[in-house]
Amino acid sequence: MNPENFTSQASTAETGILPVTLLLLVIASALLLMLPRKYAALPFLLASVFIPIGQVVVVAGMHFTAFRILILVGWVRVVASGMLFNPHKAGFTVNSIDRAVIWWVVVNVIAFTLLSRDTAAFIYRMGFAYTAMGVYFLARFLIRDGDDVGRAIKLLSFSCAAIAVFMILEQQSGRNVFAMFGGVPEFTQVREGRIRAQGPFAHPIIAGTLGATLFPLFFGILWWAKESRMASTIGMVAALVMTITSSSATPLLALATGIVALLFWPFRNQMRLFRWAIVIILVGLHMVMKAPVWALIGRVNVVGGSSDHRFELVNKTILHFWDWWLLGARNLASWGWLMDDVVNEYVAQAVNGGLLGLILFITILVRCFRCIGLARKVAERDLKLELYYWALGAWLLANVVAFFGNSYFDQTIVTWYMLLAVISTVTVVSNPARLRLGNVMSASHDLKGNYA
Repeated sequence: MNPENFTSQASTAETGILPVTLLLLVIASALLLMLPRKYAALPFLLASVFIPIGQVVVVAGMHFTAFRILILVGWVRVVASGMLFNPHKAGFTVNSIDRAVIWWVVVNVIAFTLLSRDTAAFIYRMGFAYTAMGVYFLARFLIRDGDDVGRAIKLLSFSCAAIAVFMILEQQSGRNVFAMFGGVPEFTQVREGRIRAQGPFAHPIIAGTLGATLFPLFFGILWWAKESRMASTIGMVAALVMTITSSSATPLLALATGIVALLFWPFRNQMRLFRWAIVIILVGLHMVMKAPVWALIGRVNVVGGSSDHRFELVNKTILHFWDWWLLGARNLASWGWLMDDVVNEYVAQAVNGGLLGLILFITILVRCFRCIGLARKVAERDLKLELYYWALGAWLLANVVAFFGNSYFDQTIVTWYMLLAVISTVTVVSNPARLRLGNVMSASHDLKGNYA
């Protein structure tokens, strides 16, 4: 089932939710409504991560997973508090990242609907819009400063620690404890003799990727205060455990990317040189290799698996450019064997939103990197804050690499959208041309010391 859609051919037509899951949802919803604003995002994030996506409530044919129900509850709080009608008082101003997210969602909905040409397709894709816009802007209203960001990251570190323990048990026993909540198989996948733990997530690759990409973020809070170092250490260890126990190549590559990015800290002022060097190397390889440069994807084989499939997926997408460039494509099976198994986020963006949808998705990433880079430069007088921004950039880069071998389709998209919102909030750069030292340093002051 694709959680970004209200209906799915692969999903059940009936409600399937266990009493224990319903109880957790009720508790999380009550906390989301009653807790002070600075704590409101925590039960939303916690329940979204731990409740498997297979637990679903079907209303008039529309599928509401746990986090979709919590999105609705969260927006009830926003509306009831008056934040929606007075966004400036809530510290909310629309910036370049926000606008890119809005246009990306709009283009995806329009392209999908025009290609399919029926009302059901529109409702289908509105599920994506509901999830993306709902989580992102809910996080923008609830997570406003360094205090809020610190609490969210700490919660993620302890959540990952709990998941890591269960994934170790899953590795040892071959059984998934989270099967009691429904939505995940009881018996763990085994590939080439390796047990692939997945915890509450829809697939081992996604479970490992979440831990791998969060590693740099946990490292980033190591420097803030003594009170944060325990959460940071626990989070980093948990991230390593989640990556390793998933027995998947994509998480390992994402983890390596995040660590290498952190190690490039001494060269932070020479990154333009390194970026151009990478471009020149790739162009040179493309000119001298017998195969296209993207064939390198098929040669990456860390733990065994389907690297060839990932290469073929990218290659077929490029070869079939004229099939999808305008509005996307639906019948990917006609491209070849297993081509409808879209395990690449960039390919998913292309076939769901066409060329414009792909460009807008990349625009979101570029604007996030730009805002992080500008904020880091302004914070050069504050080494700890600068390190934090660098770690945030390493998290984003780890996701960029993970997207070549993975497409988020379960509750991990909640973490992805929320952390994009965090970047939008903490960088305080709505327009690079209007960057003001005072604004960023004011935000920097809020961020600094608020991780305690």
